[in-house]
Amino acid sequence: MDRTTEQHDLVIVGAGPAGLAASIYATRAMLDSVTIEGAAMGGQISLTDEIENYPAVKSASGVELAQLMQEHAEGMGAHFAYDNIEAIKLLDDGTFSLQGGKTDYIARSVIYAGGAKPRLAGFEGEKEYTGRGVSYCATCDGMFYRNKEVFVVGGGNTACEEALFLAKFASKVTLVVRKDHVRAVPAIARQIEENERIEIRYLTSVVELKGNMAPTDIVFRNNETEETYSEHYDEGMFGVFVFVGYDPATKLVEDFVELSEDGAVITDDTMATKTAGLFCAGDIRRKPLRQVITAASDGAVAASSASHYLGAAVVA
Repeated sequence: MDRTTEQHDLVIVGAGPAGLAASIYATRAMLDSVTIEGAAMGGQISLTDEIENYPAVKSASGVELAQLMQEHAEGMGAHFAYDNIEAIKLLDDGTFSLQGGKTDYIARSVIYAGGAKPRLAGFEGEKEYTGRGVSYCATCDGMFYRNKEVFVVGGGNTACEEALFLAKFASKVTLVVRKDHVRAVPAIARQIEENERIEIRYLTSVVELKGNMAPTDIVFRNNETEETYSEHYDEGMFGVFVFVGYDPATKLVEDFVELSEDGAVITDDTMATKTAGLFCAGDIRRKPLRQVITAASDGAVAASSASHYLGAAVVA
């Protein structure tokens, strides 16, 4: 099949909260724009069972909130496309060429909201048993562990929230925290402590998983004494969920931006990068807080900045 080429004022890559908000504001600015998503609308929030901290939405699943955002954008006339962007190039005339799986896109400006991917914990057997005992999505895989034991690796907000969710299904949830405290906000930490199905093991790390088709043995390390110990289960009777942060998905733009020590894109307050016309928004950015509301804010600012950039380019 012959490839097609589309030309736009603005291409928004990624339809998480940042990309969806950007699509709304780009449409309001009457830009010829398209928002491209390669997986599920909503990005990482589509894997979240319950969101309770987005203003005016008392409680909703990530899928529901993403659907509301998309419907809002489409109702205003925003355009969406499902495609995988495989490469981004800066052309000699200052425009951008984006190579999709089936379409090429030419844009005068780009908002890259590629988000982040789950970070590996680093224990032996983690990659080997991914999808067969190791998971990074409680919403996706929690039901497989009904009446089974679950270990949650991590001590931040996400790990604690997912532990609470998994406690609805599992017979027991053990939160494995490498430090002597959890980093979740007090309200969530209190829920963890009060939940009878959840145990917290402080100063502990998972070292290794062993087994055949599915893990049967899990090896821990006491981070205070450096001693290791293992626990044995029947095959398929326990799972490990890893929530130790995310790595920004910067590969497509790394040649056009500056990166921080943790691999996030450095932007200014307008979401601009060192490359004129390229803006980054959402979890891919270096920022102190990664939440739905901050991603949506980034997207709104990025679209406004792109609009100003394009207007200035026309005047020039």
